Amino acid sequence: MSISRRIAFLLRHRPETAGLTLDANGWVPVGDLLAALPIGRAELDEIVANDEKSRYAIERRADGSEWIRANQGHSRRVAVDLGLASASPPAVLFHGTPGRNRASILRDGLRPGSRHHVHLSVDVPTALVVGRRRSADVLVFRVAAGPMAAAGHVFHRSENGVWLTDAVPPEYLLLEPTNP
Repeated sequence: MSISRRIAFLLRHRPETAGLTLDANGWVPVGDLLAALPIGRAELDEIVANDEKSRYAIERRADGSEWIRANQGHSRRVAVDLGLASASPPAVLFHGTPGRNRASILRDGLRPGSRHHVHLSVDVPTALVVGRRRSADVLVFRVAAGPMAAAGHVFHRSENGVWLTDAVPPEYLLLEPTNP
C-alpha cells in the first residue's frame, strides 16, 4: 500500500489501527500521524500538496499546533464537520457504482451507506473511474442535480471538486449509457 493510500485509510476509515484518534471533526495532530508513518514532515507536505484528488487538508491552530484530516470519504460515523457551505450544483452530475447495485438504486435511490454523503462527479469519465475502484462492472447514473436543488435538496462542493449530498431519490436518477 502506498503511503498516500495508507494516510487516506487512517484518516478516513481506521485511525485506531495506528493508535490515532480523530477529533469530532476528523482532525488528528500532524505529529501523531507522522509518528505512525515511515516518513518525515517534508514527505507528508509533498504528498498533501501533490495529491491529484486533494484528499487532505492541514490547518495551523491558534496555539501553533498543526492538524490534518481527509477532506471527505470518511466511513466512520463521527460528527465530521467539513466546513462546507451549501452550493448550487450544475444541472447534471454523475455517480459511478458497481453493476450489482442497479436494482437497489433504481428502487431506493442513492444512499450514503457507510459514508456521510453521496459522492457525485462532474462528468462520466470521472464517475467511471470512481465506480471501477470497487468493480470492473460499472454503471453510471445521471443525477438531475439542478431539479433536486430546486426541490430543496442541499449540495456541497468539497475542496477537491467532489459534489456531496445526503441522498438522491430515485426519481432524480437515469441510467447513463456508457462505453467503458
